[in-house]
Amino acid sequence: MASALEVCALGAGPGRAARAIAWLAALAALALAPLAACAATYEVIVEDPYLELHTGPGRGYPVFQIAERGERVELIRRRTDWFQVRLPRGEVGWVPLAQLRRTLGLDGEPFDVLAYELADYTERRWEVGALYGDFGGANVISVYGAFGMTPNLSLELWLSQALGRFSDSKIASLDVVHELFPDKRFSPYIALGAGVVKTDPKATLVATTDRSDAAAHAGGGLRAYLTRRFLFRAEYKSYVVFTSRDDNEEIREWKAGFSFFF
Repeated sequence: MASALEVCALGAGPGRAARAIAWLAALAALALAPLAACAATYEVIVEDPYLELHTGPGRGYPVFQIAERGERVELIRRRTDWFQVRLPRGEVGWVPLAQLRRTLGLDGEPFDVLAYELADYTERRWEVGALYGDFGGANVISVYGAFGMTPNLSLELWLSQALGRFSDSKIASLDVVHELFPDKRFSPYIALGAGVVKTDPKATLVATTDRSDAAAHAGGGLRAYLTRRFLFRAEYKSYVVFTSRDDNEEIREWKAGFSFFF
């Protein structure tokens, strides 16, 4: 089988991790598996009687052109399960993945579209991930889901559990994230958000009560595109917790982990 659209991998080994995030190490190993070298352009040969070109990446877009059997088609970029292609006559349109799987590579073997590329990341709509780190001296594990409104701007929902020596905390927040260079393999970003921190004290000698406080935070971080759909992410946030007492609390958080997009 001819393998195409494979991406360059970054080699890295998973570091020491807590038992609670052992599965993150497995995810890292999968993301960093060696892949074939990147190629600059790709061409396929139409094997079906014809290949339909749509005006946009979706079934709702009309068909405006076809490529006949035996014609060469150049692949330009991918957006989820749609590929932008160029015909020898110069027309540019979109073809679904299912049709491309029935084309041939230039070697005459069936064309196998396996991997996502960096360009697909800029077209993403959804992203999920998990990170591990430190929240004011407590171990914290976080999961999040993100919706990409534009290539630069996304909305993220975070849920975190912090396990400390004297208290545990649950944190829920909604963040607005601005990514500076979404088309680059390494991209810094800034984030602003607000949410709720629920603290559960562990005191046994004195009766204590749980409390929930509003919080706001600002921070920044770095995303690194690894391979296929996988990303590495590291970030730092500074929280202000608005307590019912006279003074507010300031908490620093750092964490790192992995995510994937679709």
